[in-house]
Amino acid sequence: MSDDSDPAPSALRASQQVRSVIGKLRRRLRAAAGTGDFTLTQASTVGRLLDSETGLTTSDLAVAEGMRHQSMATTIAVLAAQGLVERSRDPEDGRRVLIGLTPEGRRRGEEGRRARGEWLAAELQAKCTEEERQTVIAAMAVLERIVQE
Repeated sequence: MSDDSDPAPSALRASQQVRSVIGKLRRRLRAAAGTGDFTLTQASTVGRLLDSETGLTTSDLAVAEGMRHQSMATTIAVLAAQGLVERSRDPEDGRRVLIGLTPEGRRRGEEGRRARGEWLAAELQAKCTEEERQTVIAAMAVLERIVQE
C-alpha cells in the first residue's frame, strides 16, 4: 500500500464508483424494505438498536452515526413520537438513559432488515454468476478493512 499524498488515478476512480454504487444501493434497499417513511438516519438508528441487547445512549448512537448529540436527540424524539423507541434508566448506572426499541419498533426493524436481505439475495442470485458473487464477497472484505477504525 502506498503512502503517497496524491491518490492514484485508480484510487480516485474507485472512490467515485464505490460512492455512486453505494448511493444507488442504499436507495434500492430502502425501497425494498418499504421504509419510505424513515429517513436514512432513522433507519440506521433502528438497525443499530436491533443489534443492541440492552439499548444504547444517545451519545453512543451519535458517535456510531458520526453526528452531533443534538441531531441524534432529534432523531430519537421523532422515533419516540412514532412509538418505535423508548427510554429507560441504565440498571448499572441510573444517571444514564438507554434508548431501546419498543415491540413495534423491533417488528418494523426486523421486517425491514428481512425485506432488504431477501431483495438483495434475490438480485445477486438472478443477476450474478457464482464467480461474480465471490468477487462481491472479496470486495466487501476490502471495503470492511477500509472502514475499520
